[in-house]
Amino acid sequence: MTRNFFAVIALSITFVTTAQTKMQAVDKLINKTDPGWTVVEGWIKTATNKVEILPVDAAKAKEVLYKTQVTTQSPMGAIVFMTGGLLIDDGWIRILGSGNTKFNRTLPDWNKGKAFKEFGEAPSFLIVADDAIGGFYLLNGGGLGTDLGKIYYFSPDNLEYEPLDITYTEFLQFCFYNDLDKFYEGNRWKGWREEVSKLKGDEVFNFYPFLWSKEGGDINKNSRKIIPVEEQYSLNVDLRSQLGSNK
Repeated sequence: MTRNFFAVIALSITFVTTAQTKMQAVDKLINKTDPGWTVVEGWIKTATNKVEILPVDAAKAKEVLYKTQVTTQSPMGAIVFMTGGLLIDDGWIRILGSGNTKFNRTLPDWNKGKAFKEFGEAPSFLIVADDAIGGFYLLNGGGLGTDLGKIYYFSPDNLEYEPLDITYTEFLQFCFYNDLDKFYEGNRWKGWREEVSKLKGDEVFNFYPFLWSKEGGDINKNSRKIIPVEEQYSLNVDLRSQLGSNK
């Protein structure tokens, strides 16, 4: 699939990289004078793609923010603290927040056991979003390359970690404003929107033949079924390893 992006001004994300034994208190992570949500909400209001803001549970949001150890001045912290997650393009892309009945995963809990073992550890990467076809967006913490803070796409059509050369902030703007039909060219089937809109946030479509196989090149001819996103992630990692990659 051809990846296409537009140029945007990069805004930094401030990670709190404290040791596991000394995590920042949640009150220190909440920025009341310069909250990042003001900026993110402004982008959503002018978005050209459909964005659904999932309601947040305030008590749970504090717990999730504490586990994430990111300030609310950053876009990531703002999304974690102010939303249960964001659904883009009728749920085609799901951006992780603090969880919701419609999207029953949180950013830190979903990453535990994948990007780190215990809360408070500096992660080698963070899975910040995924899509309905089993693709995953990862923020590089050093485990994917030297371009720290850049987004990679773990693509289901080649099982590669594709460097997108954009920050988390730019990734949000990509989700809000970019031509997703062009980005996902060849990976959207006839009638996809109706099917995807009914998909739960912890589910994805699994295709056979696999999208990365020669036989799976035409997505309209592939059979598809709904499976848990956890199962698809593990499958992608295992298949990548079997095919000779060890990253």
